[in-house]
Amino acid sequence: GRQIFLATLRLGSVPSVLSTCGMQFSLRTFSFGGGDGGESVEVTTPELGAGTSLPGILAAKCGASVTLTDNCHLPCCLENCRRSCEVNDMSEVKVLGVTWGQVSPAMLTLPPVDVILGSDCFYDPKDFGDVLATVYYFMQQNPGA
Repeated sequence: GRQIFLATLRLGSVPSVLSTCGMQFSLRTFSFGGGDGGESVEVTTPELGAGTSLPGILAAKCGASVTLTDNCHLPCCLENCRRSCEVNDMSEVKVLGVTWGQVSPAMLTLPPVDVILGSDCFYDPKDFGDVLATVYYFMQQNPGA
């Protein structure tokens, strides 16, 4: 079978957590193709707030072109995404700093996307508006997503 390894980090005294929701989201989202060695998923997708990067890494293993994104002001989160790519031999997966609610020049470099991945993004009510603004931006730029 296929294996996925996840890098973890600590933000101060709080470890990054892979929630049951993130695991279920990943398994259900990508069970339709590629996950069992069958047909690949031919989509381009950013994963918003990638954290441990499970949905994005799984999408890449299923054949998607993936860009993992996390807060550009937290380099340790971006490094965690890079480590998850490294331990899964996924050098083709890009990592980009995207802070919810902010349109950065880096976001303008993304190719058109088919699917917008986000798992466990709604854990802090103060971020809800910013998460939705970021999704809105991607949907405005990619009406077919």
